[in-house]
Amino acid sequence: MNTKTDAAPAAPQRKPRLSLFFATVGGVGYLPKAPGTWGSLVGVALYWALSKTMAQPAIGLYLHDVYFVLRPQWPTGIVVALVLALLGVAAANRVAKFSGNKDPQFVVIDEVSGQYFTYLFALVPANWKYLLLGFILFRVFDIWKPFPARQAESLPGGWGIMADDWIAAVYAAIGIWIARGLGL
Repeated sequence: MNTKTDAAPAAPQRKPRLSLFFATVGGVGYLPKAPGTWGSLVGVALYWALSKTMAQPAIGLYLHDVYFVLRPQWPTGIVVALVLALLGVAAANRVAKFSGNKDPQFVVIDEVSGQYFTYLFALVPANWKYLLLGFILFRVFDIWKPFPARQAESLPGGWGIMADDWIAAVYAAIGIWIARGLGL
């Protein structure tokens, strides 16, 4: 018995359409020129839209002379962030395996998730100043990848694709806090 000829040929891998749809955020990742920037803009729009649709009176507090606004929709925001994160890890993992690329450029759910986390961690209202500042800071840190973001890319599968953007989000949120502390 010859094992080379007796082995069944590998079944062709099915295209993970739902994972591709989610990982590319409905095709945004296929836009030309800087798909990560387009994905980040989706994250900005998502945060803005959720802030506006769930607008309710806020609870303000001072922390070291910086005024923070805690909104009743914050728990909903956490749920949205966790769903984005968990589905993002799963979809990015499947798409990376399918494409044979460790971090495909057309996967932008990581940018959406990271951008959304930026605003959520910074506890900012959805006004143009904070949305613009958060967008710029997140893109800078996502591209620069300061420690430990670059190291997080070595995590397996979807975790590596997503985790570096979450770390960039933490840095961007800290940048927003600093800007707020300086009076922005």
